[in-house]
Amino acid sequence: MSQEIKYILESLLFVASDPLSIEQMKRVVNVSESRVIREALKALGEEYEARGGAFFLKAVAGGYQIRTRPEYGPWIKRLLQPAPVRLSKAAMETLAIVAYKQPVIRSDIEHIRGVDCGGVLRMLMEKKLIRVLGRKALPGRPLIYGTTRQFLEVFELKDLTELPAPEEVEGPETPRQGPEQLSFPEPGTAEKSPGEPHQAKKA
Repeated sequence: MSQEIKYILESLLFVASDPLSIEQMKRVVNVSESRVIREALKALGEEYEARGGAFFLKAVAGGYQIRTRPEYGPWIKRLLQPAPVRLSKAAMETLAIVAYKQPVIRSDIEHIRGVDCGGVLRMLMEKKLIRVLGRKALPGRPLIYGTTRQFLEVFELKDLTELPAPEEVEGPETPRQGPEQLSFPEPGTAEKSPGEPHQAKKA
């Protein structure tokens, strides 16, 4: 691995607004072996950890992204003043069902929640947290829903296998106290603390 490739990748990661996949980086750098890219990323990540500065390299949403460390979030928020994206409890419950049951159709979601979910599904699609995967071979050809890459980014997941086990999270029917609305900053504002929705990377 050459130092030049490592720093080329660093420059690409620095300017990219979304996580970059290994394949994307291979195309830009014009190398054929994924191993070369992975070794360069590993070395870059180790440099950041050894330096202990404001940034670190994060594997998320099927790619890699340079992010700010959580402890600097308050100062970043003061600068950027991001407007939070608000999700109601109903939206969070619906999103959880889609995440764990995907591919899933609307009637299945409504059967679990016991209420109409059409408006909530439209809102989640507008926020690019879920998407239509296709249509199911049933009468009426209902839409099939799944989560998006942005969903992985927002909740800081490398892929869907990193979702917590269902028994580790509260189900929609579990009585609980808490706010009727949850919020998280728009992707691209600041880094989050572990276990909270993603505040994302540098400007």
